Amino acid sequence: MENQAVPAGEVKIGGEVVVDSVQRDTTTVSRLRTQLQVPPIQVVSRDAAAPPPVTPPFPQLVQTPPLQTSIASLNSRKYTNRITFLIFLLHLAIAVAAVGFFSFKAVQGILEHETGKSRRERRALKFWLPPIEGASLLGIILAFVWQTSFRAWPVFMVSFAVWACFLITMAAGILLLCFSMPDTDVGGVILLLFSIGTGLYACWIPRRATFSGRVFAKSLQPVQKFPGVNGPAYLMMGLGFLWISLWCFAVIGALEFYYPPLTIFALVVSLMWTAEVLRNVANLTVSRVIALYYLRGMKCNIQFSFQRAASINLGSACLGSLFVPTIEALRIIARGLNLLEGEDEFLFSCAHCCLRVMESIFRYGNSWAFVHIAAYGKGFVAASQSTWGLFNRQGMEELVDSDITSSICFLTGVSSGALCVIFSASWTFSTHRRYTMTVSLVAFFVGYLMTRIGMALPQACVACFYVCYAENPASQFFDSTIPERLAKIREASRDGLVSTPRFVLRRVLSRA
Repeated sequence: MENQAVPAGEVKIGGEVVVDSVQRDTTTVSRLRTQLQVPPIQVVSRDAAAPPPVTPPFPQLVQTPPLQTSIASLNSRKYTNRITFLIFLLHLAIAVAAVGFFSFKAVQGILEHETGKSRRERRALKFWLPPIEGASLLGIILAFVWQTSFRAWPVFMVSFAVWACFLITMAAGILLLCFSMPDTDVGGVILLLFSIGTGLYACWIPRRATFSGRVFAKSLQPVQKFPGVNGPAYLMMGLGFLWISLWCFAVIGALEFYYPPLTIFALVVSLMWTAEVLRNVANLTVSRVIALYYLRGMKCNIQFSFQRAASINLGSACLGSLFVPTIEALRIIARGLNLLEGEDEFLFSCAHCCLRVMESIFRYGNSWAFVHIAAYGKGFVAASQSTWGLFNRQGMEELVDSDITSSICFLTGVSSGALCVIFSASWTFSTHRRYTMTVSLVAFFVGYLMTRIGMALPQACVACFYVCYAENPASQFFDSTIPERLAKIREASRDGLVSTPRFVLRRVLSRA
Protein backbone atom coordinates (compact mmCIF):
# COMPACT_ATOMS: atom_id res chain seq x y z
CA MET A 1 0.00 0.00 0.00
CA GLU A 2 1.50 3.29 -1.05
CA ASN A 3 2.18 5.97 1.54
CA GLN A 4 -0.21 8.89 1.38
CA ALA A 5 1.19 12.39 1.14
CA VAL A 6 1.13 14.28 4.43
CA PRO A 7 -0.24 17.84 4.15
CA ALA A 8 1.99 20.78 4.93
CA GLY A 9 2.13 21.63 8.62
CA GLU A 10 1.69 18.00 9.64
CA VAL A 11 4.31 15.43 10.51
CA LYS A 12 4.30 11.75 11.29
CA ILE A 13 5.83 10.87 14.67
CA GLY A 14 5.58 7.34 16.00
CA GLY A 15 3.05 6.36 13.35
CA GLU A 16 0.72 9.21 14.25
CA VAL A 17 0.04 12.45 12.34
CA VAL A 18 0.67 15.49 14.52
CA VAL A 19 -0.52 18.91 13.40
CA ASP A 20 1.98 21.68 13.97
CA SER A 21 -0.27 24.71 14.37
CA VAL A 22 2.69 27.01 14.94
CA GLN A 23 4.26 26.23 11.56
CA ARG A 24 0.92 26.55 9.69
CA ASP A 25 0.10 29.94 11.25
CA THR A 26 3.63 31.20 10.61
CA THR A 27 3.47 30.18 6.96
CA THR A 28 0.12 31.93 6.48
CA VAL A 29 1.34 35.16 8.04
CA SER A 30 4.50 35.08 5.95
CA ARG A 31 2.50 34.71 2.72
CA LEU A 32 0.19 37.60 3.62
CA ARG A 33 3.09 39.87 4.45
CA THR A 34 4.95 39.15 1.25
CA GLN A 35 2.09 39.98 -1.09
CA LEU A 36 2.53 42.95 -3.46
CA GLN A 37 1.19 46.23 -2.19
CA VAL A 38 -1.77 47.49 -4.31
CA PRO A 39 -1.49 51.19 -5.37
CA PRO A 40 -4.28 53.47 -4.11
CA ILE A 41 -7.25 54.37 -6.42
CA GLN A 42 -7.01 57.95 -7.78
CA VAL A 43 -9.98 60.05 -8.96
CA VAL A 44 -9.08 62.42 -11.89
CA SER A 45 -11.40 64.86 -13.72
CA ARG A 46 -11.95 64.40 -17.46
CA ASP A 47 -10.12 67.61 -18.54
CA ALA A 48 -7.24 67.31 -16.09
CA ALA A 49 -3.95 65.99 -17.21
CA ALA A 50 -3.36 62.43 -16.36
CA PRO A 51 -0.83 62.10 -13.60
CA PRO A 52 2.27 60.05 -14.23
CA PRO A 53 1.78 56.42 -13.51
CA VAL A 54 2.64 55.48 -9.98
CA THR A 55 5.18 52.73 -9.87
CA PRO A 56 4.38 50.41 -7.05
CA PRO A 57 7.16 50.20 -4.55
CA PHE A 58 9.35 47.15 -4.51
CA PRO A 59 7.79 44.66 -2.15
CA GLN A 60 9.70 44.34 1.11
CA LEU A 61 9.95 40.76 2.22
CA VAL A 62 9.31 40.29 5.91
CA GLN A 63 10.61 36.95 7.01
CA THR A 64 9.42 35.38 10.20
CA PRO A 65 12.12 33.87 12.36
CA PRO A 66 12.51 30.19 11.58
CA LEU A 67 11.97 27.56 14.20
CA GLN A 68 15.15 26.67 16.04
CA THR A 69 14.79 23.01 15.22
CA SER A 70 12.72 21.38 12.52
CA ILE A 71 9.94 19.02 13.40
CA ALA A 72 11.77 16.15 11.71
CA SER A 73 14.68 16.42 14.15
CA LEU A 74 12.33 15.63 17.02
CA ASN A 75 12.19 12.09 15.68
CA SER A 76 15.92 11.63 15.03
CA ARG A 77 17.00 8.00 14.67
CA LYS A 78 20.71 8.64 15.15
CA TYR A 79 22.34 6.92 18.10
CA THR A 80 24.08 9.36 20.45
CA ASN A 81 27.47 8.86 22.14
CA ARG A 82 28.00 5.45 20.59
CA ILE A 83 31.41 4.83 22.17
CA THR A 84 30.03 5.28 25.68
CA PHE A 85 27.07 3.12 24.71
CA LEU A 86 29.37 0.27 23.65
CA ILE A 87 31.51 0.67 26.78
CA PHE A 88 28.45 0.43 28.99
CA LEU A 89 27.20 -2.68 27.18
CA LEU A 90 30.64 -4.27 27.60
CA HIS A 91 30.66 -3.30 31.28
CA LEU A 92 27.15 -4.70 31.71
CA ALA A 93 28.15 -8.01 30.13
CA ILE A 94 31.17 -8.27 32.43
CA ALA A 95 29.04 -7.32 35.45
CA VAL A 96 26.41 -9.96 34.62
CA ALA A 97 29.14 -12.58 34.19
CA ALA A 98 30.79 -11.56 37.48
CA VAL A 99 27.52 -11.58 39.42
CA GLY A 100 26.65 -14.98 37.96
CA PHE A 101 30.09 -16.38 38.78
CA PHE A 102 30.12 -15.07 42.35
CA SER A 103 26.55 -16.27 42.91
CA PHE A 104 27.62 -19.73 41.74
CA LYS A 105 30.59 -19.63 44.12
CA ALA A 106 28.28 -18.60 46.96
CA VAL A 107 25.90 -21.50 46.28
CA GLN A 108 28.82 -23.88 45.94
CA GLY A 109 30.25 -22.76 49.26
CA ILE A 110 26.90 -22.97 51.05
CA LEU A 111 26.35 -26.55 49.84
CA GLU A 112 29.75 -27.73 51.01
CA HIS A 113 30.05 -29.90 54.09
CA GLU A 114 31.09 -28.49 57.42
CA THR A 115 34.05 -26.25 56.55
CA GLY A 116 35.06 -22.80 57.65
CA LYS A 117 34.09 -21.34 54.28
CA SER A 118 30.64 -22.93 54.26
CA ARG A 119 29.92 -21.76 57.81
CA ARG A 120 30.88 -18.19 56.96
CA GLU A 121 28.73 -18.11 53.84
CA ARG A 122 25.74 -19.67 55.60
CA ARG A 123 26.08 -17.13 58.36
CA ALA A 124 26.18 -14.32 55.81
CA LEU A 125 23.15 -15.77 54.02
CA LYS A 126 21.22 -15.95 57.29
CA PHE A 127 22.20 -12.69 59.00
CA TRP A 128 23.62 -10.40 56.27
CA LEU A 129 21.32 -10.82 53.27
CA PRO A 130 17.78 -10.53 54.81
CA PRO A 131 18.26 -7.03 56.31
CA ILE A 132 19.59 -5.73 52.99
CA GLU A 133 16.68 -7.22 51.04
CA GLY A 134 14.35 -5.62 53.57
CA ALA A 135 16.13 -2.29 53.08
CA SER A 136 15.63 -2.63 49.31
CA LEU A 137 11.88 -3.09 49.74
CA LEU A 138 11.78 -0.17 52.18
CA GLY A 139 13.70 1.95 49.66
CA ILE A 140 11.11 1.25 46.96
CA ILE A 141 8.27 2.17 49.33
CA LEU A 142 10.02 5.40 50.32
CA ALA A 143 10.62 6.26 46.66
CA PHE A 144 6.88 5.91 45.99
CA VAL A 145 6.09 8.06 49.03
CA TRP A 146 8.54 10.84 48.08
CA GLN A 147 7.36 11.05 44.46
CA THR A 148 3.67 10.99 45.39
CA SER A 149 4.18 13.61 48.10
CA PHE A 150 6.02 15.99 45.77
CA ARG A 151 3.26 15.67 43.19
CA ALA A 152 0.56 16.31 45.80
CA TRP A 153 2.17 19.04 47.97
CA PRO A 154 5.18 20.43 46.06
CA VAL A 155 5.48 23.74 47.93
CA PHE A 156 5.41 22.12 51.36
CA MET A 157 7.68 19.20 50.45
CA VAL A 158 10.67 21.37 49.49
CA SER A 159 11.21 22.65 53.03
CA PHE A 160 10.04 19.37 54.53
CA ALA A 161 12.66 17.39 52.59
CA VAL A 162 15.50 19.50 53.98
CA TRP A 163 14.37 19.43 57.60
CA ALA A 164 13.40 15.75 57.39
CA CYS A 165 16.92 14.93 56.19
CA PHE A 166 18.32 16.90 59.14
CA LEU A 167 16.24 14.96 61.68
CA ILE A 168 16.52 11.50 60.10
CA THR A 169 20.29 11.60 59.62
CA MET A 170 20.71 12.82 63.20
CA ALA A 171 18.55 9.95 64.48
CA ALA A 172 20.52 7.42 62.42
CA GLY A 173 23.82 8.83 63.66
CA ILE A 174 22.73 8.70 67.30
CA LEU A 175 21.54 5.10 66.82
CA LEU A 176 24.90 4.01 65.43
CA LEU A 177 26.71 5.72 68.30
CA CYS A 178 24.50 3.89 70.78
CA PHE A 179 25.78 0.54 69.47
CA SER A 180 29.21 1.47 70.96
CA MET A 181 31.36 -0.33 68.40
CA PRO A 182 34.37 1.28 66.69
CA ASP A 183 33.04 1.02 63.14
CA THR A 184 29.51 2.12 64.04
CA ASP A 185 30.95 5.06 65.99
CA VAL A 186 32.68 6.28 62.83
CA GLY A 187 29.47 5.97 60.83
CA GLY A 188 27.50 7.73 63.55
CA VAL A 189 29.90 10.68 63.65
CA ILE A 190 29.75 11.07 59.86
CA LEU A 191 25.95 11.09 59.91
CA LEU A 192 25.87 13.62 62.75
CA LEU A 193 28.24 15.95 60.91
CA PHE A 194 26.12 15.65 57.78
CA SER A 195 23.01 16.38 59.84
CA ILE A 196 24.56 19.56 61.23
CA GLY A 197 25.54 20.68 57.73
CA THR A 198 22.01 20.00 56.50
CA GLY A 199 20.57 22.07 59.33
CA LEU A 200 22.81 25.01 58.42
CA TYR A 201 21.82 24.60 54.78
CA ALA A 202 18.14 24.64 55.76
CA CYS A 203 18.64 27.94 57.59
CA TRP A 204 20.44 29.43 54.59
CA ILE A 205 17.92 28.68 51.78
CA PRO A 206 14.45 29.81 52.97
CA ARG A 207 13.93 32.28 50.11
CA ARG A 208 15.22 29.93 47.46
CA ALA A 209 13.11 27.13 48.96
CA THR A 210 9.99 29.26 48.49
CA PHE A 211 10.80 29.88 44.83
CA SER A 212 11.77 26.24 44.32
CA GLY A 213 8.39 25.19 45.70
CA ARG A 214 6.64 27.42 43.15
CA VAL A 215 8.74 25.93 40.36
CA PHE A 216 7.95 22.38 41.49
CA ALA A 217 4.24 23.20 41.62
CA LYS A 218 4.22 24.78 38.16
CA SER A 219 6.45 22.22 36.46
CA LEU A 220 4.51 19.21 37.77
CA GLN A 221 1.18 20.44 36.37
CA PRO A 222 1.65 18.84 32.89
CA VAL A 223 2.14 15.43 34.54
CA GLN A 224 -1.63 15.26 35.06
CA LYS A 225 -2.10 15.19 31.28
CA PHE A 226 0.07 12.04 31.00
CA PRO A 227 -1.24 9.46 33.49
CA GLY A 228 1.37 6.83 32.66
CA VAL A 229 4.43 9.05 32.63
CA ASN A 230 5.66 7.68 35.97
CA GLY A 231 5.56 4.11 34.65
CA PRO A 232 9.18 4.09 33.38
CA ALA A 233 10.44 5.25 36.78
CA TYR A 234 8.55 2.43 38.49
CA LEU A 235 9.90 -0.05 35.95
CA MET A 236 13.44 1.16 36.57
CA MET A 237 12.93 0.75 40.33
CA GLY A 238 11.75 -2.82 39.78
CA LEU A 239 14.78 -3.62 37.63
CA GLY A 240 17.00 -1.96 40.21
CA PHE A 241 15.52 -4.09 42.99
CA LEU A 242 16.11 -7.32 41.03
CA TRP A 243 19.66 -6.36 40.14
CA ILE A 244 20.49 -5.28 43.71
CA SER A 245 19.11 -8.57 45.07
CA LEU A 246 21.38 -10.57 42.76
CA TRP A 247 24.25 -8.21 43.49
CA CYS A 248 23.94 -8.67 47.27
CA PHE A 249 23.94 -12.45 46.90
CA ALA A 250 27.00 -12.24 44.67
CA VAL A 251 28.85 -10.26 47.35
CA ILE A 252 28.67 -13.34 49.60
CA GLY A 253 30.64 -15.30 47.03
CA ALA A 254 33.02 -12.38 46.43
CA LEU A 255 33.99 -12.38 50.12
CA GLU A 256 35.77 -15.71 49.59
CA PHE A 257 37.39 -14.73 46.28
CA TYR A 258 40.87 -13.33 45.68
CA TYR A 259 41.39 -9.76 46.95
CA PRO A 260 37.88 -9.33 48.43
CA PRO A 261 38.17 -5.55 49.08
CA LEU A 262 39.17 -4.79 45.49
CA THR A 263 36.53 -7.15 44.08
CA ILE A 264 33.74 -5.68 46.18
CA PHE A 265 34.86 -2.14 45.33
CA ALA A 266 34.59 -2.97 41.62
CA LEU A 267 31.10 -4.39 42.20
CA VAL A 268 30.07 -1.23 44.06
CA VAL A 269 31.30 1.05 41.25
CA SER A 270 29.46 -1.09 38.70
CA LEU A 271 26.25 -0.91 40.74
CA MET A 272 26.53 2.88 41.07
CA TRP A 273 26.91 3.38 37.32
CA THR A 274 24.11 0.95 36.49
CA ALA A 275 21.69 2.54 38.96
CA GLU A 276 22.53 6.01 37.67
CA VAL A 277 21.88 4.88 34.10
CA LEU A 278 18.50 3.47 35.17
CA ARG A 279 17.65 6.82 36.74
CA ASN A 280 18.65 8.77 33.65
CA VAL A 281 16.64 6.49 31.36
CA ALA A 282 13.58 7.44 33.39
CA ASN A 283 14.77 11.06 33.28
CA LEU A 284 15.05 11.03 29.48
CA THR A 285 11.62 9.46 29.07
CA VAL A 286 9.91 12.10 31.19
CA SER A 287 12.00 14.89 29.63
CA ARG A 288 10.90 14.01 26.10
CA VAL A 289 7.21 13.83 27.03
CA ILE A 290 7.20 17.12 28.95
CA ALA A 291 9.58 19.00 26.62
CA LEU A 292 7.53 18.25 23.49
CA TYR A 293 4.42 19.34 25.34
CA TYR A 294 6.05 22.69 26.21
CA LEU A 295 7.75 23.29 22.86
CA ARG A 296 5.19 21.96 20.36
CA GLY A 297 2.02 21.27 22.34
CA MET A 298 2.35 17.58 21.44
CA LYS A 299 1.13 14.66 23.51
CA CYS A 300 3.98 12.27 22.89
CA ASN A 301 3.56 8.53 23.29
CA ILE A 302 5.19 7.45 26.56
CA GLN A 303 6.12 3.98 25.32
CA PHE A 304 7.79 5.45 22.24
CA SER A 305 9.73 7.91 24.43
CA PHE A 306 10.88 5.10 26.71
CA GLN A 307 12.06 3.04 23.74
CA ARG A 308 14.13 5.99 22.50
CA ALA A 309 15.63 6.57 25.94
CA ALA A 310 16.55 2.89 26.33
CA SER A 311 18.08 2.56 22.86
CA ILE A 312 18.90 5.63 20.77
CA ASN A 313 19.73 7.97 23.66
CA LEU A 314 21.19 5.34 26.00
CA GLY A 315 24.76 6.32 25.15
CA SER A 316 24.13 9.88 26.30
CA ALA A 317 22.49 8.57 29.48
CA CYS A 318 25.60 6.46 30.17
CA LEU A 319 27.97 9.36 29.55
CA GLY A 320 25.91 11.74 31.66
CA SER A 321 25.72 9.16 34.44
CA LEU A 322 29.51 9.09 34.58
CA PHE A 323 30.28 12.80 34.47
CA VAL A 324 27.33 14.76 35.90
CA PRO A 325 27.69 13.49 39.51
CA THR A 326 31.46 14.01 39.36
CA ILE A 327 31.18 17.52 37.92
CA GLU A 328 28.51 18.50 40.44
CA ALA A 329 30.58 17.19 43.37
CA LEU A 330 33.75 18.99 42.23
CA ARG A 331 31.75 22.16 41.68
CA ILE A 332 30.45 22.03 45.26
CA ILE A 333 34.00 21.52 46.55
CA ALA A 334 35.22 24.50 44.52
CA ARG A 335 32.48 26.70 45.96
CA GLY A 336 33.31 25.50 49.45
CA LEU A 337 36.92 26.54 48.94
CA ASN A 338 35.69 29.88 47.65
CA LEU A 339 33.79 30.40 50.90
CA LEU A 340 36.62 29.30 53.19
CA GLU A 341 39.51 31.18 51.60
CA GLY A 342 39.22 34.06 54.12
CA GLU A 343 42.16 36.47 54.20
CA ASP A 344 44.70 34.04 52.75
CA GLU A 345 45.67 35.25 49.27
CA PHE A 346 47.00 31.82 48.29
CA LEU A 347 43.70 30.15 49.17
CA PHE A 348 41.94 33.02 47.45
CA SER A 349 43.81 32.37 44.19
CA CYS A 350 43.39 28.60 44.39
CA ALA A 351 39.69 28.84 45.19
CA HIS A 352 38.94 31.19 42.32
CA CYS A 353 41.07 29.16 39.92
CA CYS A 354 39.22 25.95 40.85
CA LEU A 355 35.86 27.70 40.60
CA ARG A 356 36.61 29.13 37.15
CA VAL A 357 37.82 25.76 35.90
CA MET A 358 34.69 24.02 37.15
CA GLU A 359 32.46 26.71 35.67
CA SER A 360 34.13 26.16 32.29
CA ILE A 361 33.73 22.39 32.53
CA PHE A 362 30.11 22.80 33.60
CA ARG A 363 29.27 24.33 30.22
CA TYR A 364 30.28 21.08 28.54
CA GLY A 365 28.59 18.71 30.98
CA ASN A 366 25.52 19.47 33.10
CA SER A 367 22.23 17.90 34.11
CA TRP A 368 20.20 20.34 31.96
CA ALA A 369 21.52 18.54 28.88
CA PHE A 370 19.06 15.66 29.30
CA VAL A 371 16.22 17.88 28.05
CA HIS A 372 17.82 18.46 24.64
CA ILE A 373 19.07 14.88 24.49
CA ALA A 374 15.50 13.66 24.88
CA ALA A 375 13.83 16.28 22.69
CA TYR A 376 16.31 16.69 19.82
CA GLY A 377 18.48 13.58 20.01
CA LYS A 378 21.71 15.51 20.61
CA GLY A 379 24.86 14.11 22.15
CA PHE A 380 25.63 14.83 25.78
CA VAL A 381 28.29 17.51 25.19
CA ALA A 382 26.34 19.22 22.38
CA ALA A 383 23.18 19.22 24.49
CA SER A 384 25.07 20.69 27.46
CA GLN A 385 26.41 23.50 25.28
CA SER A 386 23.04 24.24 23.68
CA THR A 387 21.12 24.38 26.97
CA TRP A 388 23.73 26.55 28.66
CA GLY A 389 23.78 28.78 25.59
CA LEU A 390 20.03 29.27 25.95
CA PHE A 391 20.47 30.28 29.59
CA ASN A 392 23.23 32.66 28.57
CA ARG A 393 21.10 34.38 25.90
CA GLN A 394 18.16 34.79 28.28
CA GLY A 395 20.33 35.99 31.18
CA MET A 396 19.32 33.00 33.30
CA GLU A 397 22.75 31.71 34.36
CA GLU A 398 22.51 32.98 37.91
CA LEU A 399 18.92 31.76 38.22
CA VAL A 400 19.65 28.17 37.21
CA ASP A 401 22.95 28.30 39.07
CA SER A 402 21.08 29.00 42.31
CA ASP A 403 18.41 26.36 41.68
CA ILE A 404 18.20 23.83 44.52
CA THR A 405 16.22 21.10 42.75
CA SER A 406 19.16 18.70 42.52
CA SER A 407 19.99 19.38 46.18
CA ILE A 408 16.42 18.64 47.25
CA CYS A 409 16.38 15.36 45.29
CA PHE A 410 19.77 14.45 46.76
CA LEU A 411 18.52 15.08 50.30
CA THR A 412 15.45 12.91 49.73
CA GLY A 413 17.80 10.08 48.75
CA VAL A 414 19.92 10.63 51.85
CA SER A 415 16.80 10.63 54.03
CA SER A 416 15.67 7.31 52.58
CA GLY A 417 19.15 5.88 53.02
CA ALA A 418 19.22 6.97 56.67
CA LEU A 419 15.80 5.38 57.29
CA CYS A 420 17.09 2.16 55.75
CA VAL A 421 20.09 2.37 58.09
CA ILE A 422 17.81 2.67 61.11
CA PHE A 423 15.76 -0.31 59.92
CA SER A 424 18.59 -2.65 58.92
CA ALA A 425 21.06 -1.70 61.67
CA SER A 426 18.49 -2.35 64.39
CA TRP A 427 17.65 -5.72 62.84
CA THR A 428 21.28 -6.78 62.41
CA PHE A 429 22.41 -5.59 65.84
CA SER A 430 19.76 -7.78 67.46
CA THR A 431 20.74 -10.88 65.46
CA HIS A 432 24.45 -10.65 64.56
CA ARG A 433 26.31 -7.56 65.77
CA ARG A 434 29.39 -8.22 63.69
CA TYR A 435 27.56 -7.34 60.46
CA THR A 436 25.95 -4.15 61.78
CA MET A 437 28.17 -1.59 60.02
CA THR A 438 28.52 -3.43 56.70
CA VAL A 439 24.76 -3.97 56.54
CA SER A 440 24.22 -0.29 57.41
CA LEU A 441 26.50 0.85 54.58
CA VAL A 442 24.84 -1.32 51.95
CA ALA A 443 21.35 -0.44 53.23
CA PHE A 444 22.09 3.28 53.01
CA PHE A 445 23.44 2.85 49.51
CA VAL A 446 20.41 0.84 48.37
CA GLY A 447 17.85 3.20 49.91
CA TYR A 448 19.57 6.21 48.35
CA LEU A 449 19.65 4.70 44.87
CA MET A 450 16.00 3.62 44.93
CA THR A 451 14.78 7.05 45.94
CA ARG A 452 16.92 8.84 43.36
CA ILE A 453 15.39 6.66 40.63
CA GLY A 454 11.90 7.49 41.88
CA MET A 455 12.64 11.22 42.07
CA ALA A 456 13.72 11.29 38.42
CA LEU A 457 10.22 12.43 37.44
CA PRO A 458 10.07 15.68 39.50
CA GLN A 459 13.66 16.56 38.64
CA ALA A 460 13.05 16.06 34.91
CA CYS A 461 9.90 18.20 35.03
CA VAL A 462 11.78 21.09 36.66
CA ALA A 463 14.62 20.83 34.13
CA CYS A 464 12.12 20.96 31.25
CA PHE A 465 10.45 23.99 32.83
CA TYR A 466 13.71 25.98 32.86
CA VAL A 467 15.10 24.86 29.50
CA CYS A 468 11.84 25.19 27.56
CA TYR A 469 11.24 28.64 29.04
CA ALA A 470 14.72 29.71 27.92
CA GLU A 471 13.93 28.41 24.43
CA ASN A 472 10.53 30.11 24.14
CA PRO A 473 9.79 32.61 26.94
CA ALA A 474 6.62 33.85 25.20
CA SER A 475 4.93 30.45 25.30
CA GLN A 476 1.45 30.30 26.78
CA PHE A 477 2.55 27.48 29.11
CA PHE A 478 4.69 29.81 31.24
CA ASP A 479 3.57 32.43 33.72
CA SER A 480 5.48 35.18 35.53
CA THR A 481 7.33 32.83 37.91
CA ILE A 482 10.71 33.02 36.18
CA PRO A 483 10.54 36.70 35.02
CA GLU A 484 9.71 37.86 38.55
CA ARG A 485 12.60 35.87 39.97
CA LEU A 486 14.99 37.26 37.35
CA ALA A 487 13.89 40.79 38.21
CA LYS A 488 14.60 40.17 41.90
CA ILE A 489 18.02 38.75 41.12
CA ARG A 490 18.94 41.78 39.00
CA GLU A 491 17.67 44.13 41.69
CA ALA A 492 19.71 42.30 44.33
CA SER A 493 22.79 42.53 42.10
CA ARG A 494 22.34 46.30 41.78
CA ASP A 495 22.02 46.57 45.57
CA GLY A 496 25.27 44.69 46.11
CA LEU A 497 23.76 41.38 47.22
CA VAL A 498 24.30 37.94 45.70
CA SER A 499 21.99 34.95 45.64
CA THR A 500 24.70 32.29 45.57
CA PRO A 501 27.80 32.08 47.79
CA ARG A 502 30.39 32.81 45.14
CA PHE A 503 32.20 35.42 47.23
CA VAL A 504 32.99 35.68 50.90
CA LEU A 505 30.86 37.78 53.18
CA ARG A 506 33.41 40.52 53.77
CA ARG A 507 33.34 41.60 50.12
CA VAL A 508 29.56 41.58 50.03
CA LEU A 509 29.34 43.75 53.13
CA SER A 510 31.90 46.18 51.78
CA ARG A 511 29.64 46.86 48.79
CA ALA A 512 26.39 47.12 50.76
